[in-house]
Amino acid sequence: MKRTILSLMVAGLMSTSAMAGDMQSQNSWEKGAKDAWIDGKAEATLLFNGNLNSFDINTDVKDGNVILTGKVKNSVDKKLAEELVENIDGVTSVDNQLTVVEHKDMMSKEQKDDLKNDAKETANKASGQLTDAKIATVVKTRLLMDSDISGFDIDVDVEQGNVTLTGSVKTEAEKDLAVEIAKNASDVKNVEDNLTVAEQPAE
Repeated sequence: MKRTILSLMVAGLMSTSAMAGDMQSQNSWEKGAKDAWIDGKAEATLLFNGNLNSFDINTDVKDGNVILTGKVKNSVDKKLAEELVENIDGVTSVDNQLTVVEHKDMMSKEQKDDLKNDAKETANKASGQLTDAKIATVVKTRLLMDSDISGFDIDVDVEQGNVTLTGSVKTEAEKDLAVEIAKNASDVKNVEDNLTVAEQPAE
């Protein structure tokens, strides 16, 4: 009798241990799958942004933390890459290790003075361009990720927070959905709808 009880206890402990191992394995798999999804989304987001050379930017994800490595042309591109990745669902932090590679050409004193005089204006323009580029990427990515919209047939242009949608969609409902997706993006001031509904072939 004692031996039977002891056998049952051992079997129970082994079963519990196996279940715990399975749970831990499942959690690790889920974390890995989520990180892979974030990594893919980050690469797609950087790729669809026309202001960045995404082939020079590497992304690594661990437990929702994204590490950016590689090269960019200037500090604006570096900040833009970080902003775009921070907006992705599931990202907990961004470690921006991107290196700014600027061309250090010899400049005359006059050229340097001109650069100093234009610095403030350039900074203001860069800030606006950063916001517009961010809006364009977010809207385009959401359109591409939505299975109910032909995102590849829609062009997104942004100027000073004003979004213009051009291209063709299949139905009026798809057209309305695309406009609403654009309106719901952060920092969007206005959406101009230039979308056309493609004629459906007669049945």
